Amino acid sequence: MEAAMGLMRRIPPKHTETALSALLSLMPNHSSDLLSQVDQPLQVLCDVDCGKEFILCEYNRDADSYRSPWSNKYHPSLEDGSLPSLELRKLEIEANDIFAIYRDQYYEGGISSVYMWEDENEGFVACFLIKKDGSKTGQGRRGYLEEGAWDAIHVIEVGPEEEENTNYRLTSTVMLTLTTNNESSGIFSLSGSIRRQMSMKLSVADGHLCNMGKMIEEMESKLRNSLDQVYFGKTREMVCTLRPPSEVVQLRIPES
Repeated sequence: MEAAMGLMRRIPPKHTETALSALLSLMPNHSSDLLSQVDQPLQVLCDVDCGKEFILCEYNRDADSYRSPWSNKYHPSLEDGSLPSLELRKLEIEANDIFAIYRDQYYEGGISSVYMWEDENEGFVACFLIKKDGSKTGQGRRGYLEEGAWDAIHVIEVGPEEEENTNYRLTSTVMLTLTTNNESSGIFSLSGSIRRQMSMKLSVADGHLCNMGKMIEEMESKLRNSLDQVYFGKTREMVCTLRPPSEVVQLRIPES
């Protein structure tokens, strides 16, 4: 299992589904562990009742159906699918509306979904998802890439209230895939994923949504900086070392 997880951490996100399917066939006894620990690129489905798209993941799945955060119904229809309590459903609806505003401000488009469910510790778990297609044919407002996708998964475990404070534990995963194709650089592809965790004990006076929103905003800022420094920064350094720009080469040529 440790070797399988190490392999999946090194697989580009666009090949995750194929690699996971191969591992499931080789390790059927570990299927539940693999499915719960390996994050896959997010898929999208349209809620026919509301005419709005929602994101598919393991957290809104029951059997082979997925629950829509808009209508609270499963697609395909499932009679005995698990649903959040009335109080948690109300919080889920509010979270989806607020997170859609956050998505538009930070991503200028894309699709977002929020799912909530009760846990065994008298608290609840919330999953915040964002999928942004940055390709030329995508729904974004700045689609300059030949292919490109940003998939963000934020899972927050909210503990039971202790007097005036509550424990929040956030696990965030970002999967990035991009491909450019132009005359100057040719075809260039870059992909990878990053996962981070953080825990905080916050006052419930401001409300759960406010506390969770602050944590997600802070975490996404850290993840974007890490991606910029690790993926883009190191790639730029390697490319410029192996194939320096023409003006740098000219400066190195000694005069005759």
